[in-house]
Amino acid sequence: MLYYVSGPVTVLEPGLAVIDCGGVGYGCRVTAYTAGQLKLDKPARLYITESIREDAFDLYGFIDREEQRCFQLLTTVNGVGPKAAMAILSGGPQSFTLAVMTGDEKSLMAAQGVGKKLAQRIILELKDKIGGGDTALDFSGPTPTAQVQQGGNLAMATAALQELGYSSTEIAAALKGADPTATTEALIRHALRAMVMKG
Repeated sequence: MLYYVSGPVTVLEPGLAVIDCGGVGYGCRVTAYTAGQLKLDKPARLYITESIREDAFDLYGFIDREEQRCFQLLTTVNGVGPKAAMAILSGGPQSFTLAVMTGDEKSLMAAQGVGKKLAQRIILELKDKIGGGDTALDFSGPTPTAQVQQGGNLAMATAALQELGYSSTEIAAALKGADPTATTEALIRHALRAMVMKG
């Protein structure tokens, strides 16, 4: 099993990156998010998920483990193949996570091959896995403060903001004064506005 490939990028095309590993070129299917962080002839490391079928052996390469975990979660949803999963993740794992946790069907439907029913299924099946008790995604930040943990929507908003890279201190400050009865999406927007104003 390939865990990752590391070496200079010798080919970089839409949806494809070739990594030279000791004279062997590994062709990896990549999202626009990953491709945007690669440069020709510069060293890179891509985490690999293999897809082996009778007629194909594909390598899917991801710039970080978070994007790889999102891909693996997406492909557990009935109707989401690797191609659709890669399209959904083109905006990055943070955008995907936010869309699922806020129930934003339109963001998911922007990906080629994703209709309304499939977007709804993705949200239904993955919302708890991303923000609930299933730790398929690693929210490795510090434990949020007790104030932020009050209420399910606050907890969901906190988890989504952590996934976007904010610290628990920043989140607690941004959510201060927010309506605890508001929806998860409203709380996230409140926090993001507060952070933008502060910045």
